[in-house]
Amino acid sequence: MSTQPAGALLHPRNRHQGRYDFAALIAVEPRLKAFMITNPYGKESIDFANPAAVRVFNAALLKQLYGIQNWQIPEGYLCPPVPGRADYVHGLADLLAGDAQGVIPRGANFTVLDVGTGANCIYPLLGHHDYGWRFIASDIDQQALSSAAETLAANALTQVIDLRLQRVKSAFFHTVLREGERVICTLCNPPFHSSAAQASSGSERKWRNLGKQDPQRKLPTLNFGGKSNELWCKGGELTFVRSMIKESCEYAEQVLWFTTLVSKSAHIRLLQRVLKQVGAVDVQVCTMAQGQKQSRFLAWTFHTAEQRQAWLGSAQN
Repeated sequence: MSTQPAGALLHPRNRHQGRYDFAALIAVEPRLKAFMITNPYGKESIDFANPAAVRVFNAALLKQLYGIQNWQIPEGYLCPPVPGRADYVHGLADLLAGDAQGVIPRGANFTVLDVGTGANCIYPLLGHHDYGWRFIASDIDQQALSSAAETLAANALTQVIDLRLQRVKSAFFHTVLREGERVICTLCNPPFHSSAAQASSGSERKWRNLGKQDPQRKLPTLNFGGKSNELWCKGGELTFVRSMIKESCEYAEQVLWFTTLVSKSAHIRLLQRVLKQVGAVDVQVCTMAQGQKQSRFLAWTFHTAEQRQAWLGSAQN
């Protein structure tokens, strides 16, 4: 991983532009100093192959740029790359602005659902800070939610981010969205792999690249962590998102836009067919880029443009 988060390619509103200011990061999070190294190009960096370093680095970024205090996650849980997660949030804001004459809906009158928030609770933290949205943040893992609750309590966010346990592991919205509750959009970072072996293989490729600066070094299996439900599920990403699409039909009146990350571009065309079959009114593929990495999220709605505009207008008033 480069010490420069692809500033020119990140979303224009993304706070992670240019090179990381390690002096400023260490000033707000002194623990980071213990993980500083000089990379093969003679530049100051941290050891991105070290899970502990990545966790402390994220804590420093969140504290410096978002004012989030005491962000911690249990060992082994997914530690997200914050700049990329921020791009998804900004992409959602742009999607919503398209239904509001180019004006981004902001404030607590707008609620967003994060499906599978994890221990890191990253999307609600970023989305509330930058746009003031309220969040419902769900997960099937009670320990993950307990960890997220500690972060929310430490930052006085319990009134604007509502953590909910998903008791039906195969469901996405059922039991989480309450009767009459309406949200402007959902977001999700699905488990991309179809098995533990596939997840492990992907992680091995990633840490091998990170370890090129010192091939003799023994590297961890997962530098960014991740529990099984965060990394893989039976049938992988395609089955996961297909199931989400089918269940979304039951909640069409409660959700303005459904969205999810899709890691493999080859899956998009197949998922578009499924969305056509279930009667989605509008489907959009929103692309993002961080350095050489290309990513995207898929968005669909069962409401016409006029209905979407009216929904956002009524919520603003």
